[in-house]
Amino acid sequence: MGSWILIILVIMPGAWSGDWQVTFEDQCALKGSSVVIKCKYDYPFGNIVTSVLWSKVLLVSGIRKLSPLSSLPVPQDHFIYQGNYRGDCSLQVNDVQPFDEGTYYFSFVTTFNRWTSKTPTYLSVEELTTVVQPSTVEEGEKVRLTCVSGCPKPTHVRWFKDGKAVYNTDFVASRKDAGRYYCAVYGQEMVRSAPVPLNVQYPPEKVSLSVSPPGNILQGGAVTFHCRSDANPPVTQSGYRLYKDGQFISSGMSYTISEVQPSHSGHYYCQAWNNISWRGNDRINSTEVHLDVQYRPMNISISMDPQEVSEGSAVNLTCSSAANPAAYSYTWYKMTPYSSSDNSTMIEVGSGQVLSVLSMETLHIGAYICLVRNMWGEYSSPELLLNMKERQGGLQPVSILAGIGVSLLATLVIILLLFWRNRKNDADKKQIVSDTKPTEVTEDPSYSLYANVHTFPSSPSIKSQRNSHFDAAAFYEDEVTYSTVSIKPRNSNLPHYIQQESRSTAGKSDESVIYATVVKSS
Repeated sequence: MGSWILIILVIMPGAWSGDWQVTFEDQCALKGSSVVIKCKYDYPFGNIVTSVLWSKVLLVSGIRKLSPLSSLPVPQDHFIYQGNYRGDCSLQVNDVQPFDEGTYYFSFVTTFNRWTSKTPTYLSVEELTTVVQPSTVEEGEKVRLTCVSGCPKPTHVRWFKDGKAVYNTDFVASRKDAGRYYCAVYGQEMVRSAPVPLNVQYPPEKVSLSVSPPGNILQGGAVTFHCRSDANPPVTQSGYRLYKDGQFISSGMSYTISEVQPSHSGHYYCQAWNNISWRGNDRINSTEVHLDVQYRPMNISISMDPQEVSEGSAVNLTCSSAANPAAYSYTWYKMTPYSSSDNSTMIEVGSGQVLSVLSMETLHIGAYICLVRNMWGEYSSPELLLNMKERQGGLQPVSILAGIGVSLLATLVIILLLFWRNRKNDADKKQIVSDTKPTEVTEDPSYSLYANVHTFPSSPSIKSQRNSHFDAAAFYEDEVTYSTVSIKPRNSNLPHYIQQESRSTAGKSDESVIYATVVKSS
């Protein structure tokens, strides 16, 4: 019987033969998790445990002080005693935080004694740590995710990016992979690491150029260009460049023209650069923006074709101008009367870009102006004087014809006088040579100018007639003079032999030469 009682006393903690002691081990807990600190205690036989207490060592004013857990400013359920009054002193710590790390003691009170553990237990608080290698990459580079813990690594870990589950921890980065990654204990997702960003860099894209104000830009107004892009890293001020028709204008995100002019019209585009290349190109251009500076009509002028106008001729007046948008109206006015004074009046004489005068008259002489209109206003040209010159060039042909007529008339008079004298001389000659009775050549009534030509009957041919003619002329050499008259011949009406006679007598001279024999008065 006694041996059985001894065995029971040995195996029952806190029984009649136990020692005063507390045993536990150091613990490591992840931030946010719940941990149970395993603890055992014992006491001698005859004691009955009446109370238990867990305390933590705090440093107060540089002095280590043991403070009961119930006095700490934590939620009521932060520390929960899971032990009993018979040897189990385990303590559960919920939602472990860094301030829970430290040294803990356990003490108990019995009916005969008060006992505090001689050695403490130490609670370490660690966090899950996410490692992203590398944390900054360019698009197309590889990335690896690793979850690290100071405590023994949890068996199962889950990955998240921006709150959404991620299942691949090794991947080739693209811009959509950029975000904040963290790992968590499977089943205790609130036990998680601090998020770590993955920075995926890429060259500028969606480069755009805008113009403010939008719509029509009127000459003299202000206009501002804004360049934007999506890039990582973002494009700096010096990374933007503005071009007009391929020519560099300025650098920077914005560019303002305070007083825009027509010369500013053109095609603009923006270039963005952030030192990240794409397919070997590190400068990305925006689409072109056409700046169309509009203005009212200007530089108006009138041209005249032809430059000199005569009475009865046609003339066109053309009105030219620069305008944007193009002029939709041209109105012509004539100053009546032409004067530089303010008293002159304007009469509308036509419309359209060209004013045509089909037949120039005196009433068309005057000063003309052209009034040009577009949607922004109207403006008039300088005056153009339309005048008419005298028709000096038209009188010259008449004078020439008159001169020719007078010359022909004078020539005709001379021919008639010579003809009259020849007739008179022939009559006198016939009277003088009547005794010789020469054979006469029959006179061609159609060409009576040659009636004074004689030949001898013995002449057998045209040649002998020609020689005999000149012998007769030598016979009367002292009484005959030769005169030459230059006229246009009418040989088509002469007999063949007369035409030959005239050509032989003239020799190498012009066929228009005829010879008339004039007999001197005795």
